Amino acid sequence: MDVRAAAGSASAVRSRGRSPATASGTASAASACPPCPPALRRWTPERIAPRRRTGQTRSRATLRRVIALAWSGGKDSALALAALRAAGTPPSALMTTVDEASGRATMHWVGRELIRAQADAVGLPLVEVPLPRPCPNAVYEERMRAAFARPELRGVRAVAFGDLFLADIRAYREARLAEAGLEARFPLWGADTEALARRFLVDGFRATVVCVDPRALDPGEAGSAYDEAFLARLPADVDPCGERGEFHTFVADGPVFARPVGFELGPAAERDGFRYREVRPAPPARPA
Repeated sequence: MDVRAAAGSASAVRSRGRSPATASGTASAASACPPCPPALRRWTPERIAPRRRTGQTRSRATLRRVIALAWSGGKDSALALAALRAAGTPPSALMTTVDEASGRATMHWVGRELIRAQADAVGLPLVEVPLPRPCPNAVYEERMRAAFARPELRGVRAVAFGDLFLADIRAYREARLAEAGLEARFPLWGADTEALARRFLVDGFRATVVCVDPRALDPGEAGSAYDEAFLARLPADVDPCGERGEFHTFVADGPVFARPVGFELGPAAERDGFRYREVRPAPPARPA
């Protein structure tokens, strides 16, 4: 089983969001989104854009299924957790892939100490899947089988992802999980990404940009706060949620967290053509 392709003022945000009508696996013209009423304090993705398309109606049997959430440590993972809880289908565990040598989350390159701190703050067990680099498919599939044999994932029948509109990625996840008798869930699917970015900020999530593709963004944005100013600086062809991999984030606080995750910024570095800004656990507070 392979779930690998699996694993930040509203008026200032430009109309770059994607609507369900234009969602596909390739880039296309962005579409404007309607205003997102700031009075809606309870985060419900249905109030932003339709989550379910034809053939996605959930049965009672599906609602009872035990769900694991693929967790990257970024904003889409946090929003997916919020959506699952709001829908009454909270996940029983988080799972994340980490680089075997460094202990860092793949792609976002956040250290396992902070990923574990996030899991603790949201109150869920975390299953780490260590992977070598490079990772042959056979090794990946063996590691994933071992992960699903862990007590934390016992009984899981579905895996949820924070994907938004890339249809080819969705199809890949669905096919791989189906081979293992599991269902793929996409609680954010079809939501307009500009509205989703607004909702993230209005609801009090706090995130930092930790990875930037310099082909899409100024590499100096690595380390920036994911806030209104950052969204206003994005080029018109960059998705405000970074769905095409333009940037990745680390979430430290928000409505799904029982408490903030303390961290500090470290040095910037280049790796595999991407610009990273290290985030590391904040040092203990000095006694008064």
